[in-house]
Amino acid sequence: MAKAHQRVQQLLHHQRSRYQDILVFRSKTYGNVLVLDGVIQSLQRKVLIIGSGDGGILREVVKHPSVESVVQCEIDEDVIEVSKKFLPGMAIGYFSSKLTLHGGDVFEFMKQYQDAFSVIITDSSDPMGPAERLFKESYYQLMKTAPKENSIICCQGVCQWLHLDLIKEMRYFCKSLFPVVGYAYCTIPTYTSGQIGFMLFSKNLSTNFREPVQQLTGPGGADVTEIL
Repeated sequence: MAKAHQRVQQLLHHQRSRYQDILVFRSKTYGNVLVLDGVIQSLQRKVLIIGSGDGGILREVVKHPSVESVVQCEIDEDVIEVSKKFLPGMAIGYFSSKLTLHGGDVFEFMKQYQDAFSVIITDSSDPMGPAERLFKESYYQLMKTAPKENSIICCQGVCQWLHLDLIKEMRYFCKSLFPVVGYAYCTIPTYTSGQIGFMLFSKNLSTNFREPVQQLTGPGGADVTEIL
Protein backbone atom coordinates (compact mmCIF):
# COMPACT_ATOMS: atom_id res chain seq x y z
CA MET A 1 0.00 0.00 0.00
CA ALA A 2 3.00 2.30 0.40
CA LYS A 3 3.24 3.22 -3.27
CA ALA A 4 -0.45 4.04 -3.52
CA HIS A 5 -0.21 6.22 -0.39
CA GLN A 6 2.42 8.34 -2.10
CA ARG A 7 -0.30 9.43 -4.56
CA VAL A 8 -3.14 10.06 -2.10
CA GLN A 9 -5.23 13.07 -3.10
CA GLN A 10 -7.99 12.94 -0.50
CA LEU A 11 -9.08 10.83 2.47
CA LEU A 12 -12.74 10.03 1.76
CA HIS A 13 -13.74 7.84 4.69
CA HIS A 14 -12.23 6.22 7.79
CA GLN A 15 -13.93 4.22 10.52
CA ARG A 16 -13.47 1.26 12.80
CA SER A 17 -16.27 -1.30 12.47
CA ARG A 18 -16.93 -4.16 14.89
CA TYR A 19 -14.64 -6.31 12.76
CA GLN A 20 -11.97 -4.23 11.04
CA ASP A 21 -10.51 -0.86 10.09
CA ILE A 22 -12.21 0.59 6.98
CA LEU A 23 -10.58 3.34 4.94
CA VAL A 24 -11.32 4.84 1.52
CA PHE A 25 -9.04 7.34 -0.18
CA ARG A 26 -8.73 8.92 -3.61
CA SER A 27 -5.47 8.03 -5.34
CA LYS A 28 -3.92 10.17 -8.07
CA THR A 29 -3.20 7.00 -10.02
CA TYR A 30 -6.03 4.59 -9.13
CA GLY A 31 -9.09 6.67 -8.25
CA ASN A 32 -11.11 5.59 -5.18
CA VAL A 33 -9.36 2.85 -3.20
CA LEU A 34 -10.83 0.66 -0.46
CA VAL A 35 -8.47 -0.46 2.33
CA LEU A 36 -9.39 -3.02 5.02
CA ASP A 37 -6.99 -3.39 7.95
CA GLY A 38 -4.26 -1.72 5.94
CA VAL A 39 -4.68 -3.95 2.87
CA ILE A 40 -5.95 -2.57 -0.46
CA GLN A 41 -9.11 -4.40 -1.56
CA SER A 42 -10.44 -2.67 -4.65
CA LEU A 43 -9.09 -0.22 -7.20
CA GLN A 44 -12.40 -0.04 -9.08
CA ARG A 45 -10.99 -0.58 -12.56
CA LYS A 46 -13.63 -0.93 -15.27
CA VAL A 47 -12.20 -1.11 -18.80
CA LEU A 48 -13.87 -0.53 -22.17
CA ILE A 49 -12.31 -2.00 -25.32
CA ILE A 50 -13.51 -0.83 -28.73
CA GLY A 51 -12.68 -3.22 -31.56
CA SER A 52 -9.75 -5.62 -31.12
CA GLY A 53 -11.76 -8.60 -32.35
CA ASP A 54 -8.69 -10.85 -32.25
CA GLY A 55 -8.76 -10.63 -28.45
CA GLY A 56 -5.15 -9.56 -27.99
CA ILE A 57 -5.89 -6.46 -25.91
CA LEU A 58 -8.56 -8.29 -23.92
CA ARG A 59 -6.10 -11.07 -23.09
CA GLU A 60 -3.66 -8.55 -21.61
CA VAL A 61 -6.27 -6.47 -19.77
CA VAL A 62 -7.91 -9.35 -17.88
CA LYS A 63 -4.50 -10.43 -16.52
CA HIS A 64 -4.50 -7.50 -14.09
CA PRO A 65 -6.08 -8.21 -10.67
CA SER A 66 -7.09 -4.54 -10.35
CA VAL A 67 -9.44 -4.89 -13.35
CA GLU A 68 -12.82 -5.90 -11.98
CA SER A 69 -14.75 -5.87 -15.27
CA VAL A 70 -14.26 -5.40 -19.01
CA VAL A 71 -16.79 -4.35 -21.63
CA GLN A 72 -15.86 -4.95 -25.27
CA CYS A 73 -17.72 -3.53 -28.27
CA GLU A 74 -16.87 -5.26 -31.56
CA ILE A 75 -18.97 -4.67 -34.67
CA ASP A 76 -17.84 -7.83 -36.52
CA GLU A 77 -18.58 -10.86 -34.37
CA ASP A 78 -17.23 -13.18 -37.08
CA VAL A 79 -13.72 -11.91 -36.33
CA ILE A 80 -14.14 -13.04 -32.73
CA GLU A 81 -15.29 -16.53 -33.72
CA VAL A 82 -12.49 -16.95 -36.27
CA SER A 83 -9.93 -15.81 -33.68
CA LYS A 84 -11.24 -18.29 -31.11
CA LYS A 85 -10.85 -21.10 -33.64
CA PHE A 86 -7.52 -20.27 -35.26
CA LEU A 87 -5.83 -17.96 -32.69
CA PRO A 88 -6.76 -19.57 -29.36
CA GLY A 89 -3.72 -18.18 -27.60
CA MET A 90 -4.71 -14.67 -28.63
CA ALA A 91 -8.44 -15.08 -27.99
CA ILE A 92 -8.21 -16.73 -24.57
CA GLY A 93 -9.56 -13.59 -22.88
CA TYR A 94 -13.00 -14.24 -24.34
CA PHE A 95 -13.45 -16.97 -21.74
CA SER A 96 -12.83 -14.59 -18.82
CA SER A 97 -15.65 -14.09 -16.31
CA LYS A 98 -14.75 -10.37 -16.22
CA LEU A 99 -15.96 -9.83 -19.80
CA THR A 100 -19.25 -8.44 -21.08
CA LEU A 101 -19.29 -8.60 -24.90
CA HIS A 102 -21.38 -6.27 -27.04
CA GLY A 103 -21.79 -6.69 -30.78
CA GLY A 104 -22.84 -3.59 -32.68
CA ASP A 105 -22.11 -0.01 -33.64
CA VAL A 106 -19.83 1.82 -31.22
CA PHE A 107 -21.47 5.22 -31.76
CA GLU A 108 -24.84 3.99 -30.46
CA PHE A 109 -23.15 1.93 -27.77
CA MET A 110 -21.14 4.84 -26.33
CA LYS A 111 -24.25 6.98 -25.85
CA GLN A 112 -25.39 4.60 -23.10
CA TYR A 113 -22.50 5.38 -20.75
CA GLN A 114 -21.47 8.35 -18.62
CA ASP A 115 -18.58 8.45 -16.13
CA ALA A 116 -18.43 4.65 -16.37
CA PHE A 117 -14.89 3.58 -17.29
CA SER A 118 -11.41 3.91 -15.80
CA VAL A 119 -9.72 2.98 -19.07
CA ILE A 120 -10.94 3.12 -22.69
CA ILE A 121 -8.91 1.47 -25.46
CA THR A 122 -9.80 1.75 -29.15
CA ASP A 123 -8.06 -0.81 -31.35
CA SER A 124 -9.51 -0.07 -34.77
CA SER A 125 -8.55 -0.80 -38.34
CA ASP A 126 -6.70 1.85 -40.36
CA PRO A 127 -8.62 5.04 -41.36
CA MET A 128 -10.39 3.72 -44.44
CA GLY A 129 -13.83 2.25 -45.06
CA PRO A 130 -16.09 1.78 -41.99
CA ALA A 131 -13.24 2.50 -39.56
CA GLU A 132 -12.58 5.98 -41.00
CA ARG A 133 -15.14 7.65 -38.71
CA LEU A 134 -13.22 6.42 -35.64
CA PHE A 135 -10.57 8.99 -36.53
CA LYS A 136 -13.01 11.93 -36.70
CA GLU A 137 -13.78 14.55 -34.07
CA SER A 138 -17.34 13.24 -33.62
CA TYR A 139 -15.97 9.96 -32.25
CA TYR A 140 -13.73 11.66 -29.73
CA GLN A 141 -16.60 13.85 -28.56
CA LEU A 142 -18.31 10.65 -27.42
CA MET A 143 -15.19 9.88 -25.42
CA LYS A 144 -15.75 12.92 -23.20
CA THR A 145 -18.76 11.49 -21.39
CA ALA A 146 -18.02 7.76 -21.05
CA PRO A 147 -14.78 7.90 -18.98
CA LYS A 148 -14.40 8.78 -15.31
CA GLU A 149 -12.59 11.99 -14.36
CA ASN A 150 -9.31 10.18 -13.60
CA SER A 151 -9.51 7.89 -16.63
CA ILE A 152 -6.98 7.09 -19.33
CA ILE A 153 -7.99 6.82 -23.00
CA CYS A 154 -5.86 5.21 -25.71
CA CYS A 155 -6.83 5.14 -29.40
CA GLN A 156 -5.23 3.86 -32.57
CA GLY A 157 -2.89 6.64 -33.70
CA VAL A 158 -1.81 5.39 -37.15
CA CYS A 159 1.79 5.71 -38.43
CA GLN A 160 3.71 8.98 -38.38
CA TRP A 161 5.56 8.03 -41.57
CA LEU A 162 2.32 7.58 -43.51
CA HIS A 163 -0.35 9.69 -41.79
CA LEU A 164 1.42 12.71 -40.29
CA ASP A 165 -1.28 15.15 -41.47
CA LEU A 166 -4.00 13.01 -39.90
CA ILE A 167 -2.06 12.79 -36.62
CA LYS A 168 -1.74 16.59 -36.55
CA GLU A 169 -5.47 16.96 -37.23
CA MET A 170 -6.40 14.47 -34.49
CA ARG A 171 -4.05 16.08 -32.00
CA TYR A 172 -5.53 19.50 -32.75
CA PHE A 173 -9.18 18.61 -32.14
CA CYS A 174 -8.33 16.34 -29.20
CA LYS A 175 -6.67 19.27 -27.43
CA SER A 176 -9.98 21.12 -27.66
CA LEU A 177 -11.74 18.20 -25.95
CA PHE A 178 -9.26 16.96 -23.32
CA PRO A 179 -6.90 18.85 -20.99
CA VAL A 180 -4.13 16.25 -21.37
CA VAL A 181 -3.18 14.84 -24.80
CA GLY A 182 -0.16 12.75 -25.74
CA TYR A 183 1.18 10.64 -28.58
CA ALA A 184 3.25 7.47 -28.36
CA TYR A 185 4.43 4.81 -30.78
CA CYS A 186 5.94 1.36 -30.86
CA THR A 187 7.73 -0.66 -33.52
CA ILE A 188 6.08 -3.78 -34.95
CA PRO A 189 7.87 -5.39 -37.93
CA THR A 190 4.71 -6.81 -39.51
CA TYR A 191 2.96 -3.42 -39.69
CA THR A 192 3.31 -1.07 -42.65
CA SER A 193 6.52 0.95 -42.14
CA GLY A 194 7.13 -1.16 -39.02
CA GLN A 195 5.44 1.27 -36.67
CA ILE A 196 2.08 2.11 -35.07
CA GLY A 197 1.05 5.08 -32.97
CA PHE A 198 -1.29 5.72 -30.04
CA MET A 199 -3.28 8.84 -29.20
CA LEU A 200 -3.46 9.24 -25.41
CA PHE A 201 -5.89 11.41 -23.45
CA SER A 202 -7.03 12.08 -19.92
CA LYS A 203 -9.62 14.30 -18.24
CA ASN A 204 -7.33 14.50 -15.21
CA LEU A 205 -4.92 17.46 -15.34
CA SER A 206 -2.42 15.63 -13.13
CA THR A 207 -1.96 12.78 -15.64
CA ASN A 208 1.61 12.58 -16.95
CA PHE A 209 2.02 10.15 -19.83
CA ARG A 210 5.81 10.45 -19.62
CA GLU A 211 5.88 9.13 -16.06
CA PRO A 212 5.52 5.31 -15.88
CA VAL A 213 3.03 4.12 -13.28
CA GLN A 214 5.13 0.98 -12.84
CA GLN A 215 8.86 0.70 -13.41
CA LEU A 216 9.82 -2.32 -15.47
CA THR A 217 12.80 -4.38 -14.38
CA GLY A 218 15.16 -5.92 -16.91
CA PRO A 219 17.76 -8.69 -16.59
CA GLY A 220 19.84 -8.46 -13.45
CA GLY A 221 17.39 -6.05 -11.84
CA ALA A 222 18.27 -3.14 -14.14
CA ASP A 223 15.57 -0.47 -14.56
CA VAL A 224 13.85 -0.36 -17.91
CA THR A 225 12.45 3.08 -18.76
CA GLU A 226 9.26 3.10 -20.79
CA ILE A 227 6.97 5.94 -21.80
CA LEU A 228 3.43 4.62 -21.67
